[in-house]
Amino acid sequence: MGNEMTIALAATWNPRGELGRFEQLLAGLEEQYAHIVISFPPVADDRVVRLFTEGKYSARPDVSVIQNQVWSWGRYMALRTALQTSVSHIHYADMDRLLRWVETRTAEWREAVVRIEGGDYLIMGRSALAYATHPQALVRTEAISNRLISQLVGQNLDVSAGSKGFSRRAAQFLVDHTQPGRALGTDGAWTVLLHRAGFRVDYLEVDGLDWETADRYQNRSAKSEQQQAQAHAYDQDPAQWAMRVEVALEIVECGLEAAVQELPGTSPLLVSLPVY
Repeated sequence: MGNEMTIALAATWNPRGELGRFEQLLAGLEEQYAHIVISFPPVADDRVVRLFTEGKYSARPDVSVIQNQVWSWGRYMALRTALQTSVSHIHYADMDRLLRWVETRTAEWREAVVRIEGGDYLIMGRSALAYATHPQALVRTEAISNRLISQLVGQNLDVSAGSKGFSRRAAQFLVDHTQPGRALGTDGAWTVLLHRAGFRVDYLEVDGLDWETADRYQNRSAKSEQQQAQAHAYDQDPAQWAMRVEVALEIVECGLEAAVQELPGTSPLLVSLPVY
């Protein structure tokens, strides 16, 4: 790794068979990031966690690991731990999505990471091509939460693709003004809080953040046919629709709470929602 690298990866990861792929991609990740933070949930595969806490990765100075006591603390703790390094910028990512992106569209991923250093807050969203790989249960429910957050900050955004870039100053602001918990709601809260605080919100659409769930327990990223088959099966399960409604609701609620949260020197946002 060169000294010029100033970006840390802050990733949440509940391993579902991705360890082999992670190990194959680790050298490339270390070329791109000055430090790697991995935030595990309490239910994470113990065999994987031990590799980082007492096994072959435990002595690496460029890797930090947290195993959270509560699942919903993961994103907050990833960001906070990355701030303990000397980097100037942080790339937050869901590890399973990131691995697929690195495998399938390496050049696009590298270019997107470089873009992080150009501002305070970069939301990486899904292109129409990427979104087309997702089940309708995600597409339709995320349309609601994305529209609400977009309305609050005044620009069209896809906030739930699991990949965001922060300057050190922006990340510190979020750690100082949020609490661990309601992890999925950070898609809304982080965006609204940084907008209200005067940080510029930049947006980048990419193809590589397509649907990653079909990759689970595979030795490589799923092909398009596998994605389509699993997306169809996903949409046949009412429990998945119910879960995605709850996720969208959490993002909406956290976004609205962030709009009126007390912030020094900042007035609450006036929420003006479209009439249907």
